Amino acid sequence: MDRPITTLFMLMSLDGKISTGASDDLDVDKDFPKTDGLKEGLHQYYEIEQTTDLWSFNTGRVQAKMGVNEKPFPDKGPVSFVLLDNSHLTEHGVTYFCKKSKDLVIITSNRDHPAYNVKEDNLHIIFQEELSLKDALHELKDVYGCERLTVQSGGTVNGLFLREKLFDYVDIVVAPVLIGGKDTASLIDGVSIVSEKELSKLGILKLIDCTVLNDSYVRLRYQVIG
Repeated sequence: MDRPITTLFMLMSLDGKISTGASDDLDVDKDFPKTDGLKEGLHQYYEIEQTTDLWSFNTGRVQAKMGVNEKPFPDKGPVSFVLLDNSHLTEHGVTYFCKKSKDLVIITSNRDHPAYNVKEDNLHIIFQEELSLKDALHELKDVYGCERLTVQSGGTVNGLFLREKLFDYVDIVVAPVLIGGKDTASLIDGVSIVSEKELSKLGILKLIDCTVLNDSYVRLRYQVIG
């Protein structure tokens, strides 16, 4: 394989939502810990997250929503991060991830991205005139030695991975909650299938494991087979 083995790893509601609402002020990481019936078992998701791959893919929008453009700089950890971003990260946000990461790779189509102003030895930039996740993943493996990649991005980018057949595994922790709302981000958003000839773009899954966790949480693990 000329790209990393990828795993979509997410926390979602039973109806597939990955946010608590349609506003950027609403977020499961902020809202679940203070919600009775959800906060009790939430730690299990974060414990599982600590066992995922040493390369993690996310987006600047998600990270900006989580406050990295204002947070104090963290201690360095063992995980390398790949961030897809054109306009959401500031120089502070990029530097935050440089301090946090073993390696940081920014994928961008913005020639004026703030990352170009940050001077850190572990910062790398993949510039693309037009986004190609397939080409970016190839470069991640060929140039930076990324063999396995955990994807934890938003629903729109998850949709790009799906339609381009770039997922190998899906690992989902389901929280015991229904959120609803057609404008609330879901596990897979993006372009919808509109004709029978596009059915080849479906992601067909084979169940590997189903684990009932404490406090009504469930973990589902699948291999993508088509």
